[in-house]
Amino acid sequence: MIAFLYPGQGSQHAGMGAAWRQHDSWELVVEASDATGRDIGHLLLESSDDELRETRNAQLATFVISMVAFDAVSRLGIETSGHAGHSLGEYTALAASGVLDFYDAVRLVAERGEAMQAAADEHHGTMAAIIGLDDDAVEAAVAPVQDCWVANYNTPGQVVIAGGPDGVEAGGSACKDAGAKRVMPLVVGGAFHTPHMSPAQERLDKALAQTDFRAPDHPVYANIDGEAHTTAAPWQQLLHDQLTGSVRWSRTLMAMVDAGYATFVEIGPGTALTGMVKRTARAAERLNVTAPGDLDALLAALGGRDESEPAEGEHLYVTERLVVSPTAGVFVPETDVGAGAILQTGSVIGTVGDAQVLSAFAGQLIEFLALPGERVQLAQPIAWLRST
Repeated sequence: MIAFLYPGQGSQHAGMGAAWRQHDSWELVVEASDATGRDIGHLLLESSDDELRETRNAQLATFVISMVAFDAVSRLGIETSGHAGHSLGEYTALAASGVLDFYDAVRLVAERGEAMQAAADEHHGTMAAIIGLDDDAVEAAVAPVQDCWVANYNTPGQVVIAGGPDGVEAGGSACKDAGAKRVMPLVVGGAFHTPHMSPAQERLDKALAQTDFRAPDHPVYANIDGEAHTTAAPWQQLLHDQLTGSVRWSRTLMAMVDAGYATFVEIGPGTALTGMVKRTARAAERLNVTAPGDLDALLAALGGRDESEPAEGEHLYVTERLVVSPTAGVFVPETDVGAGAILQTGSVIGTVGDAQVLSAFAGQLIEFLALPGERVQLAQPIAWLRST
């Protein structure tokens, strides 16, 4: 079983969009800019690391470039059996899984980033990683410390604390006294996943209340409880709780391993999450998609089969591809295109709303995966073909 993982704030870096600039999936950057009224291309191509460190910029830029990478993976026909995202990455997981429409998700991320920026400006905070101490010991060490909380349970032996500068310093000292090997201050813009973010709660809740949630295509594992969720119902509350609650990432990874996930693909900037997989589940296969050059390696790692054997169902291999929807809307297939049709790169196979659905590959159409008149979402698979 393959899991897709999506990184959170802190993975961003200057110029992280440059490698994707000429890829077809870059169109999401334009759509996200239109949806938010912000120049996201500037953030991804021209912003400095200092500018990107601002919460309002870091969250929006990381979400959008992760969705660009996910869209590129989807165009190859590679599918996952489950999703999980770290902190901000949970919003990417929800958009990738179909729980959130892309336009709703990018607006929600923009609003969350602005709200959290204001909260961080109101309450100066910081974070530090505690290395070499188990979860219970960290909790016990910081429990009596004022203005310090556990923010992230990342891996066994790596826990992040957060709060005011004095609180984090005192919490770090308490952890060292309890046997921690190292206390590493983190360069961040606030004390995330703590009560320091409470001033952002009302603004986020208002945005969440105006958002439509749908059932995911595959299970999405939540930060708050580390459990798989397969319906739309809990997500408004889970995202509410996540703002000031701890990210239980190590519990998430262990739950996914227990469920049978053996390959973890981190989609977006950086390699922090696959590093955490290595420390949590050493036997798992770890892959990254940070730039277009990683796509061929991903295909090589995940693909391959005996061509004499028939393909089964919607399981896709190296020679098979998915054509995905360029936008959200009602799908109408071309009347003269059907199963067995030979397509060229750029062939029109139908429309979604006013947008044409173009095949990104040359090959034979095996079947449509969307029904005529079905309302589809951005990047939803429309057709299945075998490339030539």
